[in-house]
Amino acid sequence: MMMPAYEETYLNDAMCAMGEMLDYAVHDCGCDGDLFFTQFLSSGVAEQFERGNPKFVGGMSGVELALEVFRRTTGQVPDAEAGMFEDKSPEYWAGWSLAYYQWKTGMQFREIISHGLTVSKVCSMYLLHEADISKFVEAADKVIQESLSEGETNLKRIRRANGFSQKRLAEVSGVSLRMIQLYEQRQNDINKAQASTLLALARVLNCRLEDLMEPQIAIGG
Repeated sequence: MMMPAYEETYLNDAMCAMGEMLDYAVHDCGCDGDLFFTQFLSSGVAEQFERGNPKFVGGMSGVELALEVFRRTTGQVPDAEAGMFEDKSPEYWAGWSLAYYQWKTGMQFREIISHGLTVSKVCSMYLLHEADISKFVEAADKVIQESLSEGETNLKRIRRANGFSQKRLAEVSGVSLRMIQLYEQRQNDINKAQASTLLALARVLNCRLEDLMEPQIAIGG
């Protein structure tokens, strides 16, 4: 598991801000939760969270975060006032939980979402909102593990996107055909590959070394 990008001291503020951000976007601005989260990703605000930028993880309220996302992605800022609710909404809990999961695992938000842990999926787990956060982590791990076991590896996806067969990639990169097959079948862990192997593949596929790596997730909180 990767080291968290920011200290645990800031974690509660970050979780509350993301919860409030989603709650405001959905309930006060009328946005779809999943669609707004794609704006969050494309705005660059998500990346600032992932890097642990103090301005974003501890220096802005959730409403301010949402307004920043709107400003960056649409050029417009809604004038909706934040509602006051006694109970936290499923969307608030989704943002709160996703912030914790990203901090805990070190995964990018985009990566988390791509493996099926969307806002709507997390909202469907709302029955866990009164349980310890470790229960959500266990459920989230299961979602991502199922996605990883069923989906393509990053190596296979990038290879195919570049129009290479396994045989051709082996010829051009110098990495053996059998090794490429084992990585794509997850019989060998590409995250434990030698740096020279990753570099050879990345050069041919015109990608970063980390693009070939598979997500590392926390198990059991």
